[in-house]
Amino acid sequence: MHEGPFRDAVVRSLLVLRALTHEATGGIVAAATTSLPEFAGGSRNWVYRYVWLRDASLTLSVLLSHGYEVEAEDWRGWLLRAIAGDPNDIQIMYGLAGERYLPERELSSLPGHRGAAPVRVGNGAVGQFQSDIVGEVMVALHEARGAGVEETEFSWPLQLALMAYLEANWRRPDQGIWEVRGPAREFTHSRVMVWAAFDRAVRGITEYGLPGPLERWRRIRSEDRRDIEERGFDVARGCYTQSFGSDEVDASLLVLPQGGSCAADDPRMLGTVAAIETDLLREGLLLRYTSRAALDGLEPGEHPFLACSFWLVEQYAASGRTDDARELMARLVGLANDVDLLAEEYDVSTGHHAGNTPQALSHLTLVRAADALALATARSAAA
Repeated sequence: MHEGPFRDAVVRSLLVLRALTHEATGGIVAAATTSLPEFAGGSRNWVYRYVWLRDASLTLSVLLSHGYEVEAEDWRGWLLRAIAGDPNDIQIMYGLAGERYLPERELSSLPGHRGAAPVRVGNGAVGQFQSDIVGEVMVALHEARGAGVEETEFSWPLQLALMAYLEANWRRPDQGIWEVRGPAREFTHSRVMVWAAFDRAVRGITEYGLPGPLERWRRIRSEDRRDIEERGFDVARGCYTQSFGSDEVDASLLVLPQGGSCAADDPRMLGTVAAIETDLLREGLLLRYTSRAALDGLEPGEHPFLACSFWLVEQYAASGRTDDARELMARLVGLANDVDLLAEEYDVSTGHHAGNTPQALSHLTLVRAADALALATARSAAA
């Protein structure tokens, strides 16, 4: 169990993540609510009561790091059932029991939270292509192997099928981690998670003796890494960019060290952090990106996204900025409501939470940030 100044927040967050896990199916929902607005009076009102492969995989990694191996096996069983069949039919999200039919529709008879409309069920992003989800799944399943969760006769074949799907699609532009409703792009975060998928697949062979096309996966991993460095990095500005050829940054770039493609103290990463601080910090908290209709197909304007600020804490801690990490962590933990829950975003002007709640991504990134800070503090004390 976590030990440190933020232990109570970590324990509460782990309980929240466990509570968002369905006992009967093993599915892990992204949040418990629908249509709570990201911005008062806006239309960014989404349904989060489904199992996103990305969010569930990230949740699984955090639960594994704190001893929840049974939940890992349950979730892997859910995954096997949900995406069984042709890997080309994989979806980014499913219902709690693996339901695939999740068309987005509006319930005009309901007024919405404080009049915020529309109220939605289903989610239009279900039909999007997001290449990063295979990376998050492969990372989580690799960590499960490391935690002693043994492969079954179906689990590695499932991963082979996912990798075959990714081999056929890894260069394809996608909608990215933020599920933008504008044109598909070659998002740098997505390509980094593609790299992570092939890296964990290679390590499944070299570290655990599992069968697979080792040299082909190594070659694709190298090609993807070359693309990232040549097309996803702005040499003039000294930072990675939101997408290939873009001059903007994105808070999802803070995940690069988590995937293992770039060390937290690498000069390229430090330059990226500096650019993110310049472009995306608002009153000390991070926006996801510069929202505009050309990117996400919606009206601009949203609040700081709590998970992004927790990613920044983790980055600070891992790169030696321990005091900055501790200060930001204390502020973020202090934003929790009266029962220590966190929503998706935070309105700094009103002091209110925004978006669906409790948000798994906010709570799992809290745990990761607290763990990173505790590790950095311990290393500093031992030095």
